[in-house]
Amino acid sequence: MLDNIQTTTNYIKSRIGDFVPEAGIILGTGLGGLVNEIEVEKQLMYSNIPDFPMSTLEFHSGKLIFGTLAGKKVVAMQGRLHYYEGYSMQQITFPVRVLKMLGIKTLFVSNASGSLNPAFKKGELMVIDDHINLQPLNPLVGRNNTELGPRFPDMSEPYKKHLIEKALQIAAANNITCHKGVYVAVTGPNLETRAEYKYLRIIGGDAVGMSTVPEVIVANHMGLPVFAISVLTDEGFPEDLKPVSVEEIIAVASQAEPKLTLILKELIATL
Repeated sequence: MLDNIQTTTNYIKSRIGDFVPEAGIILGTGLGGLVNEIEVEKQLMYSNIPDFPMSTLEFHSGKLIFGTLAGKKVVAMQGRLHYYEGYSMQQITFPVRVLKMLGIKTLFVSNASGSLNPAFKKGELMVIDDHINLQPLNPLVGRNNTELGPRFPDMSEPYKKHLIEKALQIAAANNITCHKGVYVAVTGPNLETRAEYKYLRIIGGDAVGMSTVPEVIVANHMGLPVFAISVLTDEGFPEDLKPVSVEEIIAVASQAEPKLTLILKELIATL
């Protein structure tokens, strides 16, 4: 894997010249609008990058965007990968390793998720304070390469507290409802049953989604600080569970996206 990471990194560097990003951004479902705030210098299609996996979802663009956001050099993944697409955990997290090799010092992650907490409503935001991993595999399974990180990485602070506090302050200053909570990662692609939503709430979850955690594990493995935020696109309340479609989820995410963009933009400006 190390050879593949180096090959991919070298190719990207050959295309972006002396551009060194300070921050990496992973944009979730319906949340690609942040790209409009970036002063773009270079765009690379995933399909043109050696060994770089491609998103199979029609609502994920599949581009690496290099440019300036809030005065900082950034690289944004417009389109992420999911375990339910059939990729291995190593493939899903491969881009994170490449972004670290390109020079990023902090990883910012966004996603669309379903609320498990009755106090957290559809269309609101939730900064991720911690997570519960219910996905069946871990991206660190297999022989460990000490050049990438330790065999047993610590996960006592997977999401950096100082970034969480800054984000909540930014939200409050802009009258944005933004909660802090625990994200539960499941496999998908189906949404959950009433009994599953109830179980996820009982074990401590505030929101549930199908991404993010593999990337966060690998970022921590490589010593990369992480900030993550969810747009709550639907409500998994067993006592009043309503059917939801992907189209509805994308619509809610798109409506909430400007609030998420504002928080991320102001947070990145503080780096």
